[in-house]
Amino acid sequence: MTTSPWMEDGPPEAPQRLPRGTMVDVCVVGAGIAGLSTAYQLARAGLSVIVVDDRPIGCGETGRTSAHLSSALDDRYAWLERMHGREGARLAAESHAAAIDFIEAVIAEENISCDFARVPGYLFAAPGEPEEELDRELEAAQRAGVEVERQGESCFTFYDTGPCLRFARQAVFHPVRYLQGLARAVRRWGGNVYTGLHAAQIEGGSPCRVFMRDGREVLADRVVVATNVPVHARFAIHSKQAAYRTYLVSLEVPAGAIPNALYWDTGDPYHYLRLAPAGPGAEQLMVGGEDHRTGQASAPEDRWDRLEEWTRARFPMAGRVLHRWSGQIIEPVDGLAYIGESPGLSHPGVYLVTGDSGNGLTHGTIAGILLRDLITGRENPWADLYAPGRVSLRALGEIARDNLNIATQYAHWLEPSEVSSVDDIEPGEGALVRHGMRILAVYRDGGGELHRLSAVCQHLGCIVAWNSSEKTWDCPCHGSRYDRLGHVINGPARSNLVPAAEGEDEEYPPSWPPSPPA
Repeated sequence: MTTSPWMEDGPPEAPQRLPRGTMVDVCVVGAGIAGLSTAYQLARAGLSVIVVDDRPIGCGETGRTSAHLSSALDDRYAWLERMHGREGARLAAESHAAAIDFIEAVIAEENISCDFARVPGYLFAAPGEPEEELDRELEAAQRAGVEVERQGESCFTFYDTGPCLRFARQAVFHPVRYLQGLARAVRRWGGNVYTGLHAAQIEGGSPCRVFMRDGREVLADRVVVATNVPVHARFAIHSKQAAYRTYLVSLEVPAGAIPNALYWDTGDPYHYLRLAPAGPGAEQLMVGGEDHRTGQASAPEDRWDRLEEWTRARFPMAGRVLHRWSGQIIEPVDGLAYIGESPGLSHPGVYLVTGDSGNGLTHGTIAGILLRDLITGRENPWADLYAPGRVSLRALGEIARDNLNIATQYAHWLEPSEVSSVDDIEPGEGALVRHGMRILAVYRDGGGELHRLSAVCQHLGCIVAWNSSEKTWDCPCHGSRYDRLGHVINGPARSNLVPAAEGEDEEYPPSWPPSPPA
């Protein structure tokens, strides 16, 4: 898989071993920004808390972002106002600004070195987009209480963006260093973080139970599922959000050549930009965009090429490419995350956070504040806005379109093989191969050995697709992802792809259907 610049910050710490028979007030599943922010808040509130994750800290989606810290929300305030009303938009603005303030305060109090800096943010119109869209967003953002003003000239001296909106008090930081510091702070306040542990099953109740794949078990009064998407329930929430891949490149630029700020355009999909250190006399310009539904695009590597072309056409000082990577965005139908008690009656005592909507770092931090209040019985004015069980009547059209898209993905069960023979699969690549009524996901490793798996996603039975850029098998229905050998790396699936029987694909003929016998 590709690696972001944040993930190159030294080897992960050695995992600690979880004691058998662990009993705590709260078990948090997921050591990204949502899980660690929640654990930090609960530990400070005096609760016994542990965090478990199957990967090292920072190796999930938090470490694959561009690390914008923004209250200028990706779905725009004009749209959020239509979905949630003026008061809902105001609370959204308030909560995201509070999240940035909280991160800044934690960094100071816990002495975390992570390159945090306050910067402005600029929104400008994409070519062909009317400037009136900026005016509508300006008015809606100001009604929501956001500190924003219209700037009549271009954001840059070397590229004419036209008028833009300037948002005050945005921020940037190094997300993995922040997570590492947050994990140290959790331990200092009496909690603990255990990596290398896969939570295979989560049960609500009194107490709740978290079963690890290695047979160990945690008992807890409450469980927080902070795994990007919920892995404890097969249906809840998944019909109200969709998974997208987003692509990023970073290019070397001279230090100081571009004002240090956050930038976005109004395209669809939009572009987002920021700067980060890159050694003496240099910075890296990070540019993201080219989003598409997970598992629903061919040749994803072309997305990086288009981002590079877009950047070089506008930033003449851009030098060599330093990094290419991608990440997973979970887009809720009404633009705001789901944070709170797991809906329904089947998981008592279980809380969740999901639906980053392109603002996962602030949404994850909001989760820490809100879940602390919900678990400790405090009032919080954001609770209804982010409630997972909310019914957004104005988003019913979005729900219908998303679920129609998912329904069409099951047609892949009827499609022929992607190759005429497994001999056509190149080393380091994968393809779908039909064997009678079964479809196999076949990967050829660098040594030429074939690895045969059932292509059926272990969540709700969609057929996975090969992602040639990340070397993963991606589900086009709800965004589950597996590595090239079928090990699950993103939910909502909880288990690996099922290995196929040895030689199961060898009878597959060059054409389909097979010719009748002579």
